Amino acid sequence: MQQLDYTVETKNNFEDTVISIEAKAQEKGFRVLAVHDVKATLESKGFNRDPLTIIEICNAKYASEVLAKDIKLALMLPCPICVYVEDNKTFISAMRPAAIPDFFPEADIKTIADEVDKIVVSILDEIK
Repeated sequence: MQQLDYTVETKNNFEDTVISIEAKAQEKGFRVLAVHDVKATLESKGFNRDPLTIIEICNAKYASEVLAKDIKLALMLPCPICVYVEDNKTFISAMRPAAIPDFFPEADIKTIADEVDKIVVSILDEIK
C-alpha cells in the first residue's frame, strides 16, 4: 500500500509557503479551488491552534479522466495540500494521489494517479 501523505519541512515561513504553493500549483497546470484558513476558523469558535491552511488544487483534465472511471473518486478530489506550523517549524503535507488506487482498485486509475502524484510531489519539493 502506498503511503497516504508526502510531508516536507520548509525553510520558508508559513505565509510565504502558502503563497508559493498557490503560485507553483498554477505554474504546474492546477487551479486553486479553495484556501481554508483552519486556524482562523477554529479560533472563531474559541479553539486556539498554530497556523494551518489547507489549499485545494485541481486539474480539470485529470479530474475528468478519473471521474469518468468512477464517480465515487470525487470523494478524493480536489488534491489537498496542508501548510502547518508545529514546534516552530513550517511543514507542507499533501495527500499522495498514488495512494488513491488502493481505495478504488476497480477504477483502474493507477497511471493517472501516478502522473498526478509526480506533479504534486514536485510542487512540494520545489518549494521546500
